[in-house]
Amino acid sequence: MTMASTGTLATSTSSRRVSYFYDAEVGNYHYGQGHPMKPHRVRMTHNLVVNYGLYKKMDVFRPRLISPTAMTRFHSDDYINFLKVITPDNMSDYTRQLQRFNVGEDCPVFDGLFEFCQLYTSGSIGGAARLNDDNADVVINWSGGLHHAKKAEASGFCYINDCVLAILELLKKHERVLYIDIDIHHGDGVEEAFYSTNRVMTVSFHKFGEYFPGTGDVLDVGYADGKNYAINFPLNDGMDDEAYQSVFKPIISKVMEHFAPGAVVLQCGADSLSGDRLGCFNLSVKGHAECVSFVRSFNIPMLVLGGGGYTLRNVPRCWTYETAVAVGEPVKDDMPFNDYYEYFGPDYSLHLPVSNMENLNSKEYLNRTKEQLIDILREVEPVPGTQIQTGQVESQLAPRGMSMEIDDPSKADGGNASANNPDQRSDGRSDGRKEHPAEMAS
Repeated sequence: MTMASTGTLATSTSSRRVSYFYDAEVGNYHYGQGHPMKPHRVRMTHNLVVNYGLYKKMDVFRPRLISPTAMTRFHSDDYINFLKVITPDNMSDYTRQLQRFNVGEDCPVFDGLFEFCQLYTSGSIGGAARLNDDNADVVINWSGGLHHAKKAEASGFCYINDCVLAILELLKKHERVLYIDIDIHHGDGVEEAFYSTNRVMTVSFHKFGEYFPGTGDVLDVGYADGKNYAINFPLNDGMDDEAYQSVFKPIISKVMEHFAPGAVVLQCGADSLSGDRLGCFNLSVKGHAECVSFVRSFNIPMLVLGGGGYTLRNVPRCWTYETAVAVGEPVKDDMPFNDYYEYFGPDYSLHLPVSNMENLNSKEYLNRTKEQLIDILREVEPVPGTQIQTGQVESQLAPRGMSMEIDDPSKADGGNASANNPDQRSDGRSDGRKEHPAEMAS
């Protein structure tokens, strides 16, 4: 097992086959004026990835759109049907449903809402399938990671929980799947979905106490078969790189030792960075990326997702650097010219200084909580799990084998993929790749 040292990139001696999912349309969607969630940040990230030349080190795919039916592996039919039909123009006809499904304020109705959900979810499910087929060691989907969505409810800017759907896909092949969440907000939607199973362990490091979503207490450890399979590390304001790694690495090492997952989903919400518009941690880009580097060092198939991140100039910096970490390619701090160069002034560098805010997490508190969680993990035995129960009819079965193709996203149910070629789209692109041919030049 190779380990990358703190603040450095893994070298090419431990290179991985990395796939990267991106659809150029994702940046066109807009939650509304003044809303902190801006899908445009994914387009900015992609542009930086391209201008650093990182795309040459990866297989780049435009995801095949999944069908609405595939979303009901986790979400309720009523909820998916509602998301399909709701538009800004017909909202007044759906007052009761808007309230019932928690759509309208934090999770607004905007033009193309369902298509946006399809795009980001397709990258995560497609990435999981690629790992299952052993076509990649690491798959990246920066548009994914929307971890708050519930079975029949939008929450915290999230509508479809692509993390849960990707994990369900991975469970078709892997006995056990590990979910790690480094977003500043607790990964409540994912924890809730798998709270009573021992086939998925959820590990979340998050701000706790008068902070959205209000869940993720250290005593919330799972239920029934899932007892001790939900690990929560509640944190206070001002977490810095050193403090974060002092708890992240020992906990994840112990998880790997006791749970022995077949695949890992890593949600890399960038709102835990210093200076985030909604966050209150003090991590540097390197400190955040060290989590990616450390998880990568275990050589377990890994799906890397986005998530939160609300300071527009910082999110692309973080996710571009983490793309470099995933491929094991050093990148210069001086930023190459790109389409959004003016956003990154005045220094035009990849890395940012952190603030001088006080770290309200004492070493004593961190060590006490760490020991508490390690004691919980000692109770975990790496044993074959029971079948997943998410309440959906299909999920009462053992996860379907990879040979059983159940999705055919035809135009009739909202998809536009070819049955013969999963990367072929009806707009005539058959290579499954980027919109600009120069990006594929060697």
